[in-house]
Amino acid sequence: MMYTFTVFKGSKDGTIIKSTTTKPDLTGDQVYLRITASGICGTDLHVQKADMVLGHEGTGVVEEIGPQVKHLKKGDRIGFGYQHDSCGSCQSCLSGRETFCDQRVWYSEADYDQGSLASHAVWREAFLFKLPAALPDVYAAPLMCAGGTVFNALRMYDIQPTQRVGVVGVGGLGHLAIQFAAKMGCEVIVFSGTDSKKEEAMELGADEFHAVKGKKTLDIGRKLDCLVVTTSNHPDWNLYLQVMNHGSTIFPLYVSEEPLVLPSLKFLQSAIRIQGSVIAARYMHNEMLEFASHHKIHPVTETFPMTVDGITEAMKKLSEGKMRYRAVAFPEAAA
Repeated sequence: MMYTFTVFKGSKDGTIIKSTTTKPDLTGDQVYLRITASGICGTDLHVQKADMVLGHEGTGVVEEIGPQVKHLKKGDRIGFGYQHDSCGSCQSCLSGRETFCDQRVWYSEADYDQGSLASHAVWREAFLFKLPAALPDVYAAPLMCAGGTVFNALRMYDIQPTQRVGVVGVGGLGHLAIQFAAKMGCEVIVFSGTDSKKEEAMELGADEFHAVKGKKTLDIGRKLDCLVVTTSNHPDWNLYLQVMNHGSTIFPLYVSEEPLVLPSLKFLQSAIRIQGSVIAARYMHNEMLEFASHHKIHPVTETFPMTVDGITEAMKKLSEGKMRYRAVAFPEAAA
């Protein structure tokens, strides 16, 4: 049996193109799923001019299963994200860190003929996640990348509930980092350019808010044990290193092609660690979904129809920095 379904692709000039993909009969642990929602992430902007299907924050329903599928059945609600596959046998995979597998398969690097901005997809069961019943698609979709990314930084690197956690930026990642850190019991200190998002940040769980535009010094009382940076580019490190505790950790969770340049003396004297972090491994991702469901962590979303016009509008708003804070596209029947 052949599976033919609708997909939405990027193109050389950035125009969104509606097309079709055909996949052969299911083999191994492959699953044919109907997509019910798709987040639209900043990473999608980076590949909008590539000839590939867009989207990596998907929720869906299982429609058919391959001969080696063991745990999923027709009708199950699932999610899928940035990673598609890994070798399964290297040190990274066997230790539950398959995101660092040398043969990992990621969005924008393989499987260009399918993504979450589509009517259906064929995915390995091993990289699908059962969704908690209490977590609706509109919240689950953005968690498949953004949620997993911030949760992974906090959990994988053992941030404690007694610590003061700083969050730089109240946006697609930042507004989720505030919620996760607060529900973990941390004291959350938020930094943003102006006071325009202060009220919202406090409602999301922040304990303190500091507007930093034009400032050369910061006085926040007890220093930070952790700083999660979610801005679109490098912050003013001279400003933030003033408020970092000895032995603290900084997570730069943004994508920039510019070199990371730090004032070395303060960095060395305070034994500050710069910790790289990527998307969550599968066991951590499942933990994130359960945590988000139990603690009612809800991404702030704007919804769009999963059409050429709807995706184009969402991508434009995202590129202009006007999205509050995660875009979610729904198939037309569900929009």
